[in-house]
Amino acid sequence: MSNGQWYPPEWPDRIRALASGELTAVPPKRAATVILLRDSADGPAVHMLRRRASMAFAGGAYAYPGGGVDARDSRPVRWAGPPLADWADRLGVDTASAQAIVCAAVRETYEEAGVLLAGLTPDTVVGDTTGDDWEADRRALVDRELSFADFLDRRGLVLRSDLLAAWARWITPEFEPRRYDTWFFVAALPKGQRTRNASTEADRTVWIRPEDAAAGYDKGDLLMMPPTVSTLRALQPYATAGAALSAAAEQDLTPVLAKARLEEGRLVLSWPGHDEFTKHIPKEGSR
Repeated sequence: MSNGQWYPPEWPDRIRALASGELTAVPPKRAATVILLRDSADGPAVHMLRRRASMAFAGGAYAYPGGGVDARDSRPVRWAGPPLADWADRLGVDTASAQAIVCAAVRETYEEAGVLLAGLTPDTVVGDTTGDDWEADRRALVDRELSFADFLDRRGLVLRSDLLAAWARWITPEFEPRRYDTWFFVAALPKGQRTRNASTEADRTVWIRPEDAAAGYDKGDLLMMPPTVSTLRALQPYATAGAALSAAAEQDLTPVLAKARLEEGRLVLSWPGHDEFTKHIPKEGSR
């Protein structure tokens, strides 16, 4: 391939099996991911992690911290920021689901990057989140020994939903065996906190300007999934992290779901509204 678009070689066979009825689509699991931004002299940079090559889904691809919504993410928490009704309207779900999705976004960012969007009061944010006690709690969250609600309650923290802004929503194609309905959020790195590679799923993390990451994809140097590239391109016009967060309210959250069709013996794989990712697959399934 000429760029770094993630493309599993088994997709053509799965697409044909789905079309013939031999394959049944797996329901997508709800997920949330957070695009962390920080300002620099050269403009805003984004925090990205490279998924280990051994990962069954998107191995070797660059992505953002995130993961699936846990059933316990819907437990009541101390909440700051827009009311749940407003979040539900923005995310296109009911209020219980809205809380779970936002909680998952904050929890996964802490689990995978060590960054916590919470404070002791509705107008403060915790500072340094390193240390043995913090790490013990983070590990307990990862191992599902501790719910996020209990974690916040134990530390007397308020979830700062106002530090997040919804940016996009993508759904994994029906022919992929591991499917996610993922909401993408943007957030600025809180003052006093720093990112680290806390995820067992990643072998590298970087801070990189969106335009540099997109250029690496274009040259085929960085492997990425379409939603990652799309969000990187969408962030390029903004000169600061704050400007990007302010622009989030105007971003379209209509779910993007890949489509496949047969055209003169070839499979055509496309993402509506994102023509750059269209792929024409010969009958034998080669790229």
